[in-house]
Amino acid sequence: MKKLLFILLLFMTSCYQENIEPLPKISTDIFSQKENMVSDGIELTITLPKEGIYFLSIIDTETNQLISKERFVGINGLNKLNIYTKSIQSRYLYLVLHDENKIELNKTKLVLK
Repeated sequence: MKKLLFILLLFMTSCYQENIEPLPKISTDIFSQKENMVSDGIELTITLPKEGIYFLSIIDTETNQLISKERFVGINGLNKLNIYTKSIQSRYLYLVLHDENKIELNKTKLVLK
């Protein structure tokens, strides 16, 4: 009987619900500040002047080398995008927004946590 109670107690304590933390969000426009602290999987908010095709580039600040370039279709107003930085070696980056004519619209510095 004691063994059964012990097994039941062990089973009950091993089946608990894990608390999963939600991904952090930047609620204001990422380009409203000159420097932003970001972590992997963060949701960025970008304000665009009109609908169209846009490019978001990540550039290493030390070597000025392009690390990533993403093409997306944006809408007028707020747009939300996720950025994944786990595989990036550098800690300091530039995030640059270009329109379809390759005109630079905004630029900010990212510091990876």
